[in-house]
Amino acid sequence: RNIDGKAWTKVNPNCGSTSFVVPDLITGQEYFFRVRAENRFGVGPPAETIQRTTARDPIHPPDPPIKLRIGLVTKNTVSLTWKPPKNDGGAPVTHYNVECLRWDRTGEVKESWKQCNRRDVEETKFTVEDLVEGGEYEFRVKAVNIAGPSRPSATVGPLVVKDQTCPPSIELKEFMEVEEGTDVKIVAKIKGVPFPTLTWLKAPTKKPDDKSPVVYDQHVNKIVDENTCTLLIQQSRRNDTGLYTITAVNDLGTASKEMRLNVLGRPGPPVGPIKFESILADKMTISWLPPLDDGGSKITNYVIEKREANRKTWVPVTNEPKECIFTVPKLMEGHEYVFRIMAQNKYGIGEPLDSEPETARNLFTVPGPPDKPTVSSITRDSMTVNWEEPEHDGGSPITGYWLERKETTGKRWTRVNRDPIKPMTLGVSYKVTGLIEGSEYQFRVSAINAAGVGPPSMPSDPALARDPIAPPGPPIPKVTDWTKSSVDLEWTPPVKDGGSRVTGYIVEFKEEGKEEWERVEIRGTKFVVAGLKEGCFYKFRVRAVNAAGIGEPGEVTDIIEMKDRIVAPDINLDASVRDRIVVHAGGVIRIIAYVSGKPPPTVTWSRDEQALPEEAKIEETAISSSLVIRNCKRSHQGLYTLLAKNDGGERKKTIIVDVLDVPGPVGMPLLTENLTNDSCKLSWFTPEDDGGSPITNYIIEKRESDHRAWTPVTYTVTRQNATIQGLIQGKAYFFRIAAENIIGMGPFTETTKEILIRDPITVPDRPEDLEVKAVTKNSVTLTWNPPKYNGGADITMYVLESRLIGKDKFHK
Repeated sequence: RNIDGKAWTKVNPNCGSTSFVVPDLITGQEYFFRVRAENRFGVGPPAETIQRTTARDPIHPPDPPIKLRIGLVTKNTVSLTWKPPKNDGGAPVTHYNVECLRWDRTGEVKESWKQCNRRDVEETKFTVEDLVEGGEYEFRVKAVNIAGPSRPSATVGPLVVKDQTCPPSIELKEFMEVEEGTDVKIVAKIKGVPFPTLTWLKAPTKKPDDKSPVVYDQHVNKIVDENTCTLLIQQSRRNDTGLYTITAVNDLGTASKEMRLNVLGRPGPPVGPIKFESILADKMTISWLPPLDDGGSKITNYVIEKREANRKTWVPVTNEPKECIFTVPKLMEGHEYVFRIMAQNKYGIGEPLDSEPETARNLFTVPGPPDKPTVSSITRDSMTVNWEEPEHDGGSPITGYWLERKETTGKRWTRVNRDPIKPMTLGVSYKVTGLIEGSEYQFRVSAINAAGVGPPSMPSDPALARDPIAPPGPPIPKVTDWTKSSVDLEWTPPVKDGGSRVTGYIVEFKEEGKEEWERVEIRGTKFVVAGLKEGCFYKFRVRAVNAAGIGEPGEVTDIIEMKDRIVAPDINLDASVRDRIVVHAGGVIRIIAYVSGKPPPTVTWSRDEQALPEEAKIEETAISSSLVIRNCKRSHQGLYTLLAKNDGGERKKTIIVDVLDVPGPVGMPLLTENLTNDSCKLSWFTPEDDGGSPITNYIIEKRESDHRAWTPVTYTVTRQNATIQGLIQGKAYFFRIAAENIIGMGPFTETTKEILIRDPITVPDRPEDLEVKAVTKNSVTLTWNPPKYNGGADITMYVLESRLIGKDKFHK
């Protein structure tokens, strides 16, 4: 029992040993315990604990603080920051102690470690003061909880204490989105020694170059502290949206950063005028256009109100329309109405748009009542209602029906359907759900035409919502774990509950060879059977219970031997992880694996059977091991392997990681050929790295050699060559080419030399059909035909050469 109560609670149904682990205690609660012995004659008197016992984990000193860093250093102060320890020892860290150690110029320790703080340091930062200028110091930090101080953190230093200077730098988030009326804090982290002068500028989002200084007043204020500059905008408005720039200036330089602020608010009024698409005696269909300003957020719906033209009070109609058209119901014939419409987004309702007055009128009458409906297919929470069309439709076709219900013990009729039920050729039926089991219901129907809703039918005969019930079917139990004296059982509920909710379960077990089953009644679907005999064999089964009684048992198929269990490791990847992971460069590689086994296995990670990249971080819990690489690169892809080992064996899991990025530069060289007076042909090699995705296109740009601007070549290129048309004769050009895949465009590769556009002249082809026609003792007559291609210019002459047989050299 806990110390606040007087009633004792029984912990275990059966315990055969002289020790027991009491489960399900509340952390921080104090308890008394007592034990009774039992034999075949009954239960003996209790033995009670004398002192109260608090349920809590043991407390010990915390781990050392981590990530101790040095901040600003002056001639006699040093600023330190750190992170809290990973493990607080079971009790909150109350404060920190900062210590320093001074060295002399010979490198010897001049003093022992001494505490620098005179009072407890509760934050994770501290400035050490009264240091000796030019002195060389080391620093460390200890965390303290109620159990005492931790071991010291890793030391930083040795550090020479002297004034530092550095140019300004700024850290500022790039985008912020807030709701109108919210106080906005744009916080810029500032570095620089001496501390820089700070200036804020603002420009409209659509005109980023139109910057002007921020005006400070009660609405906008600038707050500067030790290392931050905050632009505070109180109760932000839509016109506070814009591009904000902060500039920091000191003697060593200038730095600037931009941030885009988007203030979201209510939308503006819809665009009118409001049009009347149809007019009847009891309803009108109106339409309008969306507002020009949606408040920075999607329009979720429109709010419509009405008033009679001779009154001032507005009456709500609906807030459901998502489109710019709606039929306003429940109007009074002959009355003149005015409507107004307001757009709504997730931040509120905007200004209204009013209509011109219009009178409700038509030429039809409402339909007559349908015949008395009938009820069929009755269950505990649903019934099907059937009826026929009315004899008189009022001169206008029936467009739908309203179905109403009421309990026979009540007087109020409730509409069943949200939208009118569409008529069918052979009558109409509708399944009514959500009924209360054991209640008796009646139903009636009203027909609808263009003139409105007709009178209701006669009520149906009463019908009782219920199902026949029976005992439930068998659960499906299984053994999830065991030790030498206990068995963990878990089961799924029976497939058939017999028509009544399962209220509990009966767990039964017996030692092999015995006839009698021992039983325990519980409510959940898990149970630990404790106090079993080591070395013995046991059978287990589970029965479900409902209002009709106890169902058939579901039995565990195996007979369990009571001994400690050794389970080989098992690895299951998280649902977010598959055998292959594809991420974009700059994203996060996260592989979550759930590792189990007895005893708990040791876990190691590798990539391509080698060590992990330096950027990889391993996060461990009691049941999982996760590998995380943030801001990943193409070089991080590969085959990652998780290996788990214990006394029962080992298990390995491999995951292929693909990192997609834009392609690399196209390969050199870039060649030019087929040069004419208005075109040239470029050739190149595919990139060595396609970014992990096939090259879909090559982008070519050109510029004249005396210009700086690049101009795209307008057609799409999928090969490694292209003929560039439309060039100007006599002009010199540079060209550059980039590969593109589904991720984006890679870097350009540029021609190293300019290309002059002109018709090229080359040497002609060789002459054709050379023959010997006549031979004398000192002459030879030769004939030949001109070459097929003259090289772009007329043939001016031919050169004849000869050589003696056996000689190597020809002579003209």
